Amino acid sequence: MENLIHENFLLETKAAEKLYHEFAKEMPIIDFHTHLPPDEINHDKQFNNLAEIWLGGDHYKWRAMRSNGVPEKYCTGDVDDFEKFKKWAETVPHTMRNPLYHWTHMELKQSFGIDKLLNPDTAEEIYEEANKKLRQKEYSTLQLLKKWNVDTVCTTDDPVDDLKYHQKIRDNQIPVQVFPTWRPDQVLGIQNVENFNEYINKLEKASGVSIGSYEQLITALRKRHDFFDSLGCKSSDHGIETFYECEYTENEIAGIFDSARSGKPVTTEQAQKYQMALLHELAVMNYEKGWAQQFHYGAMRNNNTRMYEKLGKDTGFDSIGDEPVARAMSRFFDSLDRRGKLTKTIIYNINPNHNEVVGSMLGNFQDGSVPGKMQMGPAWWFNDHIRGMEVQMNVLSELGLLSRFVGMLTDSRSFLSFSRHDYFRRILCNMLGKDIEKGLIPEDYDFIGQMVKNICYHNAKNYFRF
Repeated sequence: MENLIHENFLLETKAAEKLYHEFAKEMPIIDFHTHLPPDEINHDKQFNNLAEIWLGGDHYKWRAMRSNGVPEKYCTGDVDDFEKFKKWAETVPHTMRNPLYHWTHMELKQSFGIDKLLNPDTAEEIYEEANKKLRQKEYSTLQLLKKWNVDTVCTTDDPVDDLKYHQKIRDNQIPVQVFPTWRPDQVLGIQNVENFNEYINKLEKASGVSIGSYEQLITALRKRHDFFDSLGCKSSDHGIETFYECEYTENEIAGIFDSARSGKPVTTEQAQKYQMALLHELAVMNYEKGWAQQFHYGAMRNNNTRMYEKLGKDTGFDSIGDEPVARAMSRFFDSLDRRGKLTKTIIYNINPNHNEVVGSMLGNFQDGSVPGKMQMGPAWWFNDHIRGMEVQMNVLSELGLLSRFVGMLTDSRSFLSFSRHDYFRRILCNMLGKDIEKGLIPEDYDFIGQMVKNICYHNAKNYFRF
């Protein structure tokens, strides 16, 4: 079967086809959470080959290859790029029913016009055809963004980053909106005292503030927060294991910081108190700027010590955690709400068992100021497959308002991953189309078609103020 990805792929009803082709398909893309390198956008990078643009840094593919018995040198080693690609081609047929199977063939079809199934027999032919196109000007980073009809991209940036490429992108008037996102995870990592102090030293240099106290830390972070805002930042993002329920005083947090800054060990309990206190301060800054804030919680990271020591983080050894969250999340949002400092908030949960917890929690803090102020984020990481997206949207529909949903993102480092937006749009239209044909919602294409357009584009544009 050579045409797996066809115009009505995933669309099971005539209503779904109408919603997709007439309302969803042509909407521009807003990708409000990516890990795309801003320097590659600014330099309009041209990639050397398909392996470079497709396999480098992609821990989704690496996990699949390891599961298929592929030695590590073909994943993260210095083996020739084509040899790595051949091992990926050997793995792809075995990814059937994993979203990687669909993503792979959607990216080949939609990026390169290649309508063949990738396997060992077709690997060389596909590699050469894609490489030939990658050498053309039409396949530089900016042209790929244009090809995908990308309106806006948000990168992920540390407070100590100089954002020089964001400044250059602005100066060069690149025809895609590219905004930084404030991601201060490292300043929360107080339990590893040595790494923490190395980071605080970098923050001192970036901010020009001597950081010898918790109060000075907040001053330094505020200066960097202001700097990000000056370059168009619209949101923060926080990767946390969970929200913690803990009581603390300002003096206690100051003492914990002083202890860590002097190189003394910090207990788990102290670290949790510090993290929640600092998250609260950062959330207030976000409110004052009118930013949205995003919380990605629940991942249990770096499980394989041996491979972490060999390869570092974000190499495919993370999984779903099951820490309790409801009461602590409630207290965190309530403390901000009581002060009138709760900004627009998106919660991404990696554990699907928490879908209803999050869906019901967010309704507690909607205040009528912004449609969908408290958002249930799109199905994230281990959930961004057909079932995961359907479950997330069903829960959001049942406990909130699907019509106010800000839609999909890639969370990717690859300029080929925008097909995930198309994947999401097809799944959304299929879900609504089936409801129309079952008589569960009215056959009102004016309203439902506009709802689809809003979820695909307009809701995010208005929510983030892009």
